[in-house]
Amino acid sequence: MIIKLVKNLFILYLAVLLTSCASRKDVVYFQDIQDAYEKEIGITYQTYFQADDLLAITISSSDMQGLEPFNLPAVSFNAVPGSVVGQQKQLAYLVRKDGTIDFPVLGRVKISGLSLIEATQVLKEKLSFFIKEPIVHIELINFRVTVLGEVNNPGTFTIPNERISIIEALGLAGDLTITGERKSVLVIREQEGKHKYYRVDLTSDQIFNSPVFYLKQNDAIYVTPNNAQIKSSSYNRNTPIWVSVASVIVSLVILLTR
Repeated sequence: MIIKLVKNLFILYLAVLLTSCASRKDVVYFQDIQDAYEKEIGITYQTYFQADDLLAITISSSDMQGLEPFNLPAVSFNAVPGSVVGQQKQLAYLVRKDGTIDFPVLGRVKISGLSLIEATQVLKEKLSFFIKEPIVHIELINFRVTVLGEVNNPGTFTIPNERISIIEALGLAGDLTITGERKSVLVIREQEGKHKYYRVDLTSDQIFNSPVFYLKQNDAIYVTPNNAQIKSSSYNRNTPIWVSVASVIVSLVILLTR
């Protein structure tokens, strides 16, 4: 009876191992790419500002006189609680829900929906009435993406520049685990007051033509577990231990009954 039970446990254990196996086509990225392969870049990328963006805007000119009213002051803050030494940080502009920012002297300026180049040009034109040959520098300082699911280091990442691909974001998250589903990675994007959902296949070179290959601010990536991981979750992870214990018991029983 005991021997039969152990055999059944071994069969169950082997079944778990077999269902956990993954083939090359489920794991390897960009399988369509061959040696000496090249492909035209099918997408372009531009940052478009939207509500809740935080912008650092600096105005300068060859004539520095009269620039002070157009630049927000720098404030001191403590990076470490209780520290007496503060760090200087320039105040930022918040893009309101109506798409505008409150700019000194100019008042409300429409920014939402404009690219970096377009917003720079709009401010230059408005400032030219007050400043000779104004130079406008705009930086998006709250560009963040979130990566969750079957990755080695999930979290929210602040991007120091305004361009990041889905491959780079997954790299920041430590890459997919071996149990991550590479053929159906979900990207969630908030755009024009709606949530949009995209599925991308990391095993195909078609990802380079995806509208979410380059991520936008506040995009979220979710990597689902593959079928093997989902199936294995229904089994007791202590099965190998119990199989080992049972095999030892059977061995002892056989020795004692000889």
